[in-house]
Amino acid sequence: MNHQEMVDRILQMGAQHAAVVPMEEVRFELSFRELCASNACGMYGKSWMCPPYAGEAEELIARAKGYQYLLVYQTIGELEDSYDFEGMMEAGQKMNDLTQRVRDELKDDIGADSLLLGAGGCRLCPVCAKREEKPCRFPEKALASLEAYCISVSDLAASGGMKYINGQNTVTYFGAVLFHE
Repeated sequence: MNHQEMVDRILQMGAQHAAVVPMEEVRFELSFRELCASNACGMYGKSWMCPPYAGEAEELIARAKGYQYLLVYQTIGELEDSYDFEGMMEAGQKMNDLTQRVRDELKDDIGADSLLLGAGGCRLCPVCAKREEKPCRFPEKALASLEAYCISVSDLAASGGMKYINGQNTVTYFGAVLFHE
């Protein structure tokens, strides 16, 4: 499957926009880990796929840089207003559901060694097993975020020809597949 076919498939699955970006165009920013550590989203230390348990920033960056390409895709959720937290969470869940669907439907095309990254925290389980000090229930499906890998999503959006912010009363989420040709 060529790059355009991959983009077309993800668009058919429900993404609003998608593009393939060479890894050398992807910008990484260690300061994103400081945002994670400030616990702005409330998930720091509460999920196996979020910092600090997702892995050391430098190791994750090196892993990501080992791929040739990144297929970035976005979904845009409509909100009732800028305080619609429930709508934001629902839109984030839809993005991560899409990422799981990408994994299932494109696994033969993206390769077994591809890396899928979701939006925000993993969201696969209603309550992460980390909160109970148990091992991850679904390590083969668990999703770390682009931010956990220190990827500058706003720069990535621009590289893929997408808007990072899509207007009032919307929330935009990004997912990615890192792969080799």
